[in-house]
This record gives sequence, C-alpha cells and structure tokens, in this order.
Amino acid sequence: MIAIIRARTLHGLRAGIAAAEAATEAARSEAECAIDSAIRAETTVEELRAALARATTDAARLEGELETLRAQSLLDTEDRQALRMLLRMTRKQNGLADRVYVLFHHGELHSVHATVDAAEAAAEAEGAPRSGWTAHTPGGALPPATEVLWRVQPLPLGGVRCRQG
Repeated sequence: MIAIIRARTLHGLRAGIAAAEAATEAARSEAECAIDSAIRAETTVEELRAALARATTDAARLEGELETLRAQSLLDTEDRQALRMLLRMTRKQNGLADRVYVLFHHGELHSVHATVDAAEAAAEAEGAPRSGWTAHTPGGALPPATEVLWRVQPLPLGGVRCRQG
C-alpha cells in the first residue's frame, strides 16, 4: 500500500514531531530537577531526623543530670543544716565542758557527770539521802575519803581551752 502525502502535511508532521521532542526534552529536564530536589529534600529530612534523635538523647541525658543535681542540692542543703546544728551544739558544749563532777562512794570512783545536780541525782538513785549535801570550800581540808559515804568532787578537764568568738 502506497500512500500519498502532501508536502505540506509532511512538513506539518515533522514540525509536530520536533515540537513533541522539544516538549519531551523539557519535561525530562524538569523531571530531573524534581528528582534532584526530592533527593536533596530526602537527604535534608534524614539529617534533620538524625539531629532530632541526637537532640532528644541530649535532652534526656541533661534531664537525668538535672534530677541528679537537684537531689544533690537537696542533700547538700540537709548536710548544711545538720552541720549548722552540730556547730551550734558544739559551741554550746565548748562553753560548758571545762570541768566534770566525779561521784565517789566510800572513796571509790562511782561515776562521772557533767553537772553537780546530775552527780547528786545519781547518788540519790543509789540510796544517798536527798539532803545534807555540803559544798567543799576551795583550799579547805577534806575529810578522809573512806569516812565519807558519798562525795561529789569537781575536777577540771586537763588541756581544754575554750575560745570565744
């Protein structure tokens, strides 16, 4: 079969093919740009996801450190309070601890106390009379220890120096 085509029609067909090829090339170029943009976008998304994972990990670690620091701060505060209390108690004790009161029974050491009242109370708990305690005058002669049923004698603590201030 032989077909007869006019030159004008042939020329029109060739022009249509050229236009279609140009349009195809333009579409192909646009597709390549779109593919490159999609690849860059996908790479950027992957980088952002990795950065988000690192930031989440860092935030969790920092939150754990913050909790630890808060707990340590509370412990430090409690320690400071306890130290202040101990310091106050020590300062009070330092002012009082320049002597002790020794309780003797028939001249034998019975017990040691911080105050005269505590020594007398200990003697009374052992059966000593509640009255009749006499104070020893400094420099005066003491009766022999074996002749005295109960005796409270103050003794200075050696080497203790109390500093005020």
